[in-house]
Parts: sequence; C-alpha cells; structure tokens
Amino acid sequence: MDYSPILCEIKNETAIVTINRPDALNALNREVISELTNCLRKLRRDNSLRAVILTGAGEKAFVAGADVKAMAKMDPTEARYFAKIGQNLTKLIEGFNKPVIVAVNGFALGGGCELVLACHIRIASENAKFGQPEVGLGLIPGFGGTQRLPRLVGRGIATELIVTGKIVDANYAEKIGLVNSVVPQKNLLETCETMAKQIAKNSPLAVKLSLDAMHHGLELTLDEALNYEASEFGFIFNSHDMKEGTTAFAEKRKPDFKGE
Repeated sequence: MDYSPILCEIKNETAIVTINRPDALNALNREVISELTNCLRKLRRDNSLRAVILTGAGEKAFVAGADVKAMAKMDPTEARYFAKIGQNLTKLIEGFNKPVIVAVNGFALGGGCELVLACHIRIASENAKFGQPEVGLGLIPGFGGTQRLPRLVGRGIATELIVTGKIVDANYAEKIGLVNSVVPQKNLLETCETMAKQIAKNSPLAVKLSLDAMHHGLELTLDEALNYEASEFGFIFNSHDMKEGTTAFAEKRKPDFKGE
C-alpha cells in the first residue's frame, strides 16, 4: 500500500485533511510540509468547498513538532530554508480563502503548535497538550510561533510559554485564548464537522471577504483597517449572494447562495 503523509477526504462541502505520520507522532519534515502545502493550494482553488478541517492521524498527537533528528543534521542555510517553507505553510493557512478549523487531538508541540496558531478556528480534545518547547533543544520557534503566539494570547503569557518551554493542557489553552473550545475526544471531529456545516449555510463570498478583512486588517492601523472593511462591504453589494440573501430574508425563505 502506498504511503501518503497527507490524506484528504471530501465530505459534503468540507475537506478533512489529515497529517498521516502516526508512528512519528505526525512530526513535520520537508515531505510533510511540501505535501500539505500542495494539498491546501489545490483546495484553495476548489470553489465547491466551504471549509477545511485539519487534523492528525492517531490518538496521541496532532503534530508533536518538527523532525528533530532531521534538524540536527542541518547547517544554517538549510535551517533557514526549513523555517521559510514552514512559515510559507502557516501563512497559506492564515490567509486561506475558506475557514480552516483545526481539530487538535493529543500533542501540538513546536511546529505543531505553530500550525494550530495559523488556523482560523481551534478546537481541542480534552487530551490535547500545547507548547513551544524549542528552547529546551537549543532552538527557537521557527514557523511563526514568536510572532503569532503573542498576538493571540498576549506578550506576557507568550513570553512565559516560549522561554520556559512548558507544555500546557487543553483547559489552560482555552483559558488563555489559544483554543476556542475543548470537547471530549470522541466528539472532536464531529464538533468540527458540525461547525463546518454551519459555515456552509452562509454565503461563501461573504465568508471569504470576512476572512480577508480580518487577515489584512490586523496588519493595518485601525483607521486603515476600517477603510479596508468599508471597501469590502461596498464590493459585496454588487454580488449575487448579497441580493439573494437580503431578498430571501424579506421573503422568509432559505437563501440559495452561489459564492458570487
């Protein structure tokens, strides 16, 4: 049987993408990063999809980190390249044109935690563990952890997590805002699929532009971001989805959105 580090299943209007290295706790190496990047680029172009669920194979880990044995053999040039391809992957997820929901089961450490940070919605099972333990290996986070973690949970807590390298449980991760919610392990994927179905009921164009406005707005001043939002708001008034949504509301029926 052919081995594939990335599995993709299309279920209704949702793509379920699984990082498939359970024997290595789904650790990230160049092959996994490349295959996941290629998979997501294909899904980005699929207009029939409304959401993506990202998860890891097995019950022990989402992604337990990057492949330390491989990194130990890298020279500085190779390490910089490895960081850049990891960063490009997380930027692809963060700027994705469909909501990316991550289902975190077990360990999400190092590069795994950095993947989680890049996703739009983060759902954890009760057995999930999070951390940026790189300093204990003489490393620093390299896939965006030093930048996204303080933006998500605040500089003080992010500094504590990164410089101590400590691993925290799902309840603490929810408390500090690292994850949206915590659910029983048996309900993890079902919870994410239910959320994806709720997203699919809405205008895909409106969802896409909302993601775009939030993503770009965080890089701007408040006034600039508000102007960007107003432009997107005006743009959508020329769309089928806006006319269909408002007409359906007035006629008290379900809208038939086209994503255009």
